[in-house]
Amino acid sequence: MEPVTVLDRGLLFPPEWLSLREETELLVLHHTGGAAGEDPSAAEIDAIHRGLRWAGVGYHYLIRKDGRIEKGRPAAAIGAHVEGANIWSVGVALCGNFCEEEPTAAQIESCAMLLSVLSSSFRVPLDVEHVVGHRDLAATACPGDALYTRIAEIIGKANWYHEQ
Repeated sequence: MEPVTVLDRGLLFPPEWLSLREETELLVLHHTGGAAGEDPSAAEIDAIHRGLRWAGVGYHYLIRKDGRIEKGRPAAAIGAHVEGANIWSVGVALCGNFCEEEPTAAQIESCAMLLSVLSSSFRVPLDVEHVVGHRDLAATACPGDALYTRIAEIIGKANWYHEQ
């Protein structure tokens, strides 16, 4: 069987590496971490995660500082972004270290738009019980205070987009 192309940037996942989620209950927000100001692409995160011997990028989507959304792992596949919750969640990472910097306005808007689409696609409610930060599921600082404190705002914007 031929590998599945996930990004225009050439991220490839042999089909036998990935399993599909049977249900989706959560949308989980992350930051990529690293040094403040970094803006890694999905391909760069893919290389890092493969170096950890993962089956490629663990997030389903990455949101660059300019608001561009890049696909990572196929949306219907089980991710590798939060241990214990991968089988029923979609992982969205915003590029940056939000323990040290603020997400950009473009990232906040793109995140809200993406969550609106994912909510429709996977029938996940847009509320604080279903859109969570990584730290809500594991002992971590992710997605950083600067993003975590804006989750309710992002959900509000996502609901607005959802109603349009």
